[in-house]
Amino acid sequence: MTDRTTEAPTAAAGESKLSDVASVRAGGSQVAAEQVLQRVVFPRDEDPLDVRALYIDEPETLSSSATVVSRRSVRVPSHSKLSFASYFNAFPASYWKRWTKVSEVVLRLKVKGAGRLDVYRSKPNGDSVHLQGTHVSSQDSWTDLEFRVSLTPFEDGGWIWFDVFTNDASLEVDEAAWTTDLDLPRQKVVVGTTTIRPADCVTALKTLGEDPQVLDVVERVVVADQGPQKIRDTEGFDEAAARLGDKLQVIEQANLGGAGGFGRVMYEGVYNSDAAQVMLIDDDIALEPDGVLRANAFARASSQPVIVGGQMLNLQARSRLHTMGEVVDIGGAMWRPAPGAVTDHDFAKKPLRRSKKVHQRIHANYNGWWMCLFPREVIERTGLPLPLFIKWDDAEYSLRAGGHGYPTVTLPGAAIWHMPWTDKNDATDWTAYFHTRNRLILAALHSPDEVKVPIVKQGLKLALRHLLSMEYSTVAVQQKALEDFMAGPEGLFESLRTALPEVRELRKHYEDAQTLPSAREFPPPSADPVMAEGLLKPPVNPAVIAARASKALLHNLKEPNREAADRPQLNVPAASARWFLLGNLDSATVSNADGSGVAFRRRNPEEFRRLGLRAMANYRRLGKEWSRLREAYRAALPELTSAESWKQVFDQK
Repeated sequence: MTDRTTEAPTAAAGESKLSDVASVRAGGSQVAAEQVLQRVVFPRDEDPLDVRALYIDEPETLSSSATVVSRRSVRVPSHSKLSFASYFNAFPASYWKRWTKVSEVVLRLKVKGAGRLDVYRSKPNGDSVHLQGTHVSSQDSWTDLEFRVSLTPFEDGGWIWFDVFTNDASLEVDEAAWTTDLDLPRQKVVVGTTTIRPADCVTALKTLGEDPQVLDVVERVVVADQGPQKIRDTEGFDEAAARLGDKLQVIEQANLGGAGGFGRVMYEGVYNSDAAQVMLIDDDIALEPDGVLRANAFARASSQPVIVGGQMLNLQARSRLHTMGEVVDIGGAMWRPAPGAVTDHDFAKKPLRRSKKVHQRIHANYNGWWMCLFPREVIERTGLPLPLFIKWDDAEYSLRAGGHGYPTVTLPGAAIWHMPWTDKNDATDWTAYFHTRNRLILAALHSPDEVKVPIVKQGLKLALRHLLSMEYSTVAVQQKALEDFMAGPEGLFESLRTALPEVRELRKHYEDAQTLPSAREFPPPSADPVMAEGLLKPPVNPAVIAARASKALLHNLKEPNREAADRPQLNVPAASARWFLLGNLDSATVSNADGSGVAFRRRNPEEFRRLGLRAMANYRRLGKEWSRLREAYRAALPELTSAESWKQVFDQK
């Protein structure tokens, strides 16, 4: 016979005993799946050790650590403390208070053994407040516990969590979950991805299919397969397909970029499905499958339809939160961290309880499509993505949906691991074309007319920086992007198939775009590396910046040293490849941001002049024609985002 605790909760000194803290009572009834808001889970067997800090917070001073028994169960040894004030298992109460109908959250769990449980909350400034707790003594059978916490004080921030303490005996926790007594509607979700990296996609599909409760809310898994290697021919696909069964739908289509792949998932989810939600996930991720359940539950509980975005964790350093939330500053048409958001936060070094900055609720106005869920209504009213191939399509979509009254919420605890963009060359490689063109399109659609001034100024400044850094290919593709933007919106759908080949062909003519595996493939540098030290300190004073830029500009107009054409003057690591160093050299080898290759950059005064004059002419023209272009793109928006237009693209072979 199961023991049931009847001990009353202990209120902290000075803590209100009214509605913000309710009592512990004996439980035993099964909680309906639609009432579970967030399960308490633990690392999967495949997860590396460094993810543990995202699930549990255990003192480093203990001689023994908790034992993860299963995805839903953990055993705390005797004379120990284990805190669930962790990224994946604390409850982000302020987000649920602000955006959902839930006014009270109920922690339900089973325990076996002896010890004590205490429930805490945090304030927006990170201060911890004890709410209630109870002793447990049930050595041979399971005890059901229930803790009720009102969401009243969580308007501006705060989390809820529980801690476990043991003395002479161990204590096991099982099937813990943050739940509600509300009867939330049961809604299915279509989960979809688009693949260029089929091996990574197969891994994500296998993870998605491993949990029956996750699969229970998934109506269909759509894969828009766009890569040269088909996912059906990839090792592990048969196992993934077996796990997903008849829910898996693989659609092979031409490479239409992220916009075309995710657009296909949206199209299938809304126009060939009855599902109430559509979730997009990248293919090159590591998946925490409970993120699907959490986003699904948040959307079902929301007081109005909202886009539910997942946060991004660092795939290369698993305990680090790479981005907490982002915004597009429409005044300058540029994305950045949301006000108050932390970036690159390592929970292994600074756990949730000791991290003051992660308790404030963050307001985002868009979320990247590494993981993002859309209620059906949002897609039906907002339309499909713009045909932008890659870059800025996700940001533009959230801004457009926001204009229809659908906000974007970046939800803590619903997250994936993804390679951070700090390890990509996407500001300088072929993707620079799409960054430039698509940012201009977003600005034309959503920014005030005055945005042309910062765009022109910043564009000219960036062009000069790239030229001084001997990145001629980057400036060339950026100028092509400007010219294609100024040609108008008529060719956007066609560019889904043509833009990437054209940009790659253009880059073939520039040495700085060609890489070899290592600097050892080139002659050794001719200059003493000590000479670079004086140039590496970034100038910050405007007068110093102007002086160093003028010096670098004059240097780049002179003929280079002949020897430098055959032998690099320096080997420059990616982190040091800045204009104030490279602008004073005649040649250098420069490594990629991810360390995978090295390019030999040679100074070319003729190309410097040609591209510089082209940039000045293009930005002058952009400023003059901006108002006309804004009207043209805004007039074309309905057709560019309609299901009928996209269907014609999908039907092409």
